[in-house]
Parts: sequence; structure tokens; C-alpha cells
Amino acid sequence: MTILIVHPDPTGPGQESVWSYPRPAIAEPCSRHIRILHRGVTIADTSASVRTIETSHPPSYYIPPSDILPGLLQPSARRSFCEWKGDAVYFNLAVGGVRLRDAAWSYPAPSPKFEIMRDHVAFYAGAVDECFVDGERVTPQPGDFYGGWITSDLAGPFKGVPGSRFW
Repeated sequence: MTILIVHPDPTGPGQESVWSYPRPAIAEPCSRHIRILHRGVTIADTSASVRTIETSHPPSYYIPPSDILPGLLQPSARRSFCEWKGDAVYFNLAVGGVRLRDAAWSYPAPSPKFEIMRDHVAFYAGAVDECFVDGERVTPQPGDFYGGWITSDLAGPFKGVPGSRFW
């Protein structure tokens, strides 16, 4: 196995480096305005999310169920396991007659350090038309597994790009 040495991108004014984020991951309350839209429908709108951060990853935002439009999430058969957060369940998103498979996920019984995000739901930014943090449209984290949201106040490089598997 080749060991890749990663050089963090320089940070500009007001930026956070994802390389200064902790490992293992943490979850923290977040008051930034989060909005998710698909096919002209506001799926979620909150200023009371939970942000998870981890070395090399852009944040993921977990939305309280009360701030998600009811009736759009359908349980999926997909499951995954995070060594820190626990067992994740996934949801299909049904909007305007279209079903987006495994577009969101949640931790119904997270590990004790992640109790703050119990039953909150995170969405893949690449699965829906638009996701916003404080009015800025986000870029999805690269790759097909990670669900981080990239904004201009973050410096990478970000896990998920080719060659980042062992970061």
C-alpha cells in the first residue's frame, strides 16, 4: 500500500480547514440556516441542525424531523455502520412523483457521544436540486458514500476525491 501524504490547502480569511477538524468525529449544535429544495419544493428549512465534523470531511448537517416537510421520506432497506455514530438507516425521498433512492440517512439509536443527533436526518446534497447553508448553494462532497456539504468557508482537500480512500 502506498501512503499518500496530504497537504492541506491554505485557508483564506474566514475559512476553516477540514484538516483541523477532529478525529474521531464530533457532533455539535449548529444555528446556520439550512435549506433543502427539490423540484421547487422546500424539503427542509432549519436554523437548529446538528453539524458533524471529522478530519478531511466537509460538515454534514442533520435536520430535526420537525423541520422536514412531512410525508416525503420513505424508509429504505439500506443500512450502514459508523464506528463512532453507530447504525444508520436510509430514506428514499418522494417529491413530485419522483422517488430519489437513499437520498437521506439518520441514526435512530446513535452512540452516546452522538445522542444530540438522534432521529435527525441528513441529506446527500448531490441527490436533490439545491442545498443551502446561510444562503450559499453547497457543492456535494466528492464520491458516492460521504454526505458532506462544501461551502466557500471551507478549505480542503476533501475526502472522497480519487486516491483519498486511506486518508
